Amino acid sequence: MTNNPTPSWANEIPEGSFITYSPTYKVGQYFDRFHKDFFEPQDFAKMGYYFYDPTEHGAPKGHAYPLLIFMHGTTNALEGDVCINYAGAEFYSKEEYQKPLGGAYILIPLANEYRDQEGKCQGAWGNSYIEPVYALINEFIKKHADPNGGIRKKVVLGNSSGGRMAIRMSATYPEFFDAVVPMGASEIPDESLLDLYDDNNVSLFFAMGKRDEFNDYEKEIVPLLPRMQRMKNCYIFTPDWVYNGDHGIASINFGVEMGQHCIINPMHCNLMFDDGTPMDPSLPNGVVGWLAGVISQK
Repeated sequence: MTNNPTPSWANEIPEGSFITYSPTYKVGQYFDRFHKDFFEPQDFAKMGYYFYDPTEHGAPKGHAYPLLIFMHGTTNALEGDVCINYAGAEFYSKEEYQKPLGGAYILIPLANEYRDQEGKCQGAWGNSYIEPVYALINEFIKKHADPNGGIRKKVVLGNSSGGRMAIRMSATYPEFFDAVVPMGASEIPDESLLDLYDDNNVSLFFAMGKRDEFNDYEKEIVPLLPRMQRMKNCYIFTPDWVYNGDHGIASINFGVEMGQHCIINPMHCNLMFDDGTPMDPSLPNGVVGWLAGVISQK
C-alpha cells in the first residue's frame, strides 16, 4: 500500500511500466565532503554557499580544475544540508563523477529564502540575484581555488527555478561560462540566446521531460529544436517519461503533480539506472561524460 496519490497520467504509461515516488539513491551520503561559507556582496544581503574542493580528496594541488555551479530550486535553501542533494550536486563529489572530469570544484550558492507569516517561500531566485551570485562565484574562486592552479572551465547547472537562474546568469555573462545545463527549467532560452551561446562558444545541455508539468513541450520546446540542433555544441535530452534508478517512472506530488518536472532525479544519478544501463543509449557515459567532453575542449 502507498499513501502517494496516483498521478492523473497513470493510465498513459507504457504497458509493463510502473511508477515510483522517490529516487532510489541515498540522500546525505556525501554531505561531509562539503564545506559551508558566506559572502556579503556589495549593497546586498549576506549569502551562504556550499562548496567541495577536489584537492582535499586526492586531486593534486597546483592544477587548474573546472568549477561546477549548481543553482537550487525554490524552497531548497530552507532544507539545510539537504539542499546539496536537491540541487543535484551531492554525487558530483563521488569518485565515479570526479574521475571522468579530472577533478572539479563544486559550488552551490544559496538564495536567502524564508517563510512568511502565511508559510509561503520568499526570497527565492530572481533577477536581483544575478549580479550578487556572479560576485559570489568570483569571490569563491579568489578565496577557495588553489592559487597555483585556479579554474579553467565554468559550468552553471540549475534545477527548476535554479534552471531559470542558470539561463539568466549565462545570458548576462556569456563570456564567463563555458557551459549551461538547465534541468526542468522554469524558463526556456529563446533563439537570440542560443545565438549568443554560439557567439561565445557556450555549450548547452538541455534537459526537460516531454510531459513536464510547467512547460508545454509542443508549444515551447519543439519550435526551438531546429535552432538547438544547429548549435556548435548542444545536447537535447527530452525523454518521453522521466525515470528513477529502478526503472520506475517518477511521480512527486506536493500539491501539484510534478514528477515529470523533477528531471533532476535521473540527472543526479548521471542518467544511469541502478543496474548500470544508460537512460539515454546515445549517452553511454551519461551527463558526466558529456561534461567531461566540454571540459576537455581547448
